[in-house]
Amino acid sequence: MTPVMLFGDVLEAADHLSLEEQQELIAILQRRLAEAGRQRLIAEVQEARQQFAAGQCRPVTPDELMREILG
Repeated sequence: MTPVMLFGDVLEAADHLSLEEQQELIAILQRRLAEAGRQRLIAEVQEARQQFAAGQCRPVTPDELMREILG
């Protein structure tokens, strides 16, 4: 099992990288975050489609949705 690093330890380790390595680390983390966001969105869409197919929700107009939101 991979040992878990504390956030402070990660920051400390990043301080030992060169400026270019720090910039590349930032770019890598941004790409990973973007990919994680895409994967989360894909999962949410799949869940919504399953709920719709199971009859757990129904299509509504924008006006109906706003009325429901505003109560």
